[in-house]
Amino acid sequence: MSWTDERVATLTKMWGEGQSASQIAKELGGVTRNAVIGKVHRLGLSNRATSGSKGGAKPKAAAKPAAARTAKPAAKAKPKAAPANAAPKPVLPPRKAIIPAGQPLPPQPSANEISPEALATVREVEKKAKKIGLMELTERTCKWPIGDPATDEFWFCGLPSEPGKPYCEAHVGVAFQPMSARRDRRR
Repeated sequence: MSWTDERVATLTKMWGEGQSASQIAKELGGVTRNAVIGKVHRLGLSNRATSGSKGGAKPKAAAKPAAARTAKPAAKAKPKAAPANAAPKPVLPPRKAIIPAGQPLPPQPSANEISPEALATVREVEKKAKKIGLMELTERTCKWPIGDPATDEFWFCGLPSEPGKPYCEAHVGVAFQPMSARRDRRR
C-alpha cells in the first residue's frame, strides 16, 4: 500500500472531521490503524481533544481565528496544595561520592623468590607492624597482608606507606624487585 495524494487527502479530511484512526483505516482499506496514526504524525496534523468515549473523537466546533487564540495569555496553573492526610515524603541522606579504588596490588612473590636479606628485614618490620584490619587501612598505611585470610590471625602491616606506593619501605623492597634479580634467584 502506498500513500497516494488521493488517500492522503481522504485521511486529512476524515482526521479533520474527528474520525478515529480505526475508522479512517477501514475507509481507506489495506491499511492499519497504526499506519494511519503514523501518517498523521508525519503529516504534522494537529492533536485533537477526545470526547473520552471509546467510540472516537467528536467533530470539533468551528476553529477560532488565530488572532483570538494568541491575544489572551494563558493563565498560570496554581500549584495544588497537598492533602492534609498525606504522609510527608521521607528525606533521604545525600549519596556518598564514589571513590575509585587505588592502584591494583602487584602479584606477591612467594618466599622462595625473596632474597634472604630482604626476608630478614621484612620479618623485623613485621614485629613492629601495627597489625590493623581491613577497615582501618588508609591511603597512608601499608597494605601488605600477613597471615591466612581465613583465620583470625590475618592482618595488614599498617606502617606508614611510601609516597605513591601501597606498602611501607620494607614491603616495597620485597614487592617491587627488578626482573633480573628475580630471574637469577629462580635458577
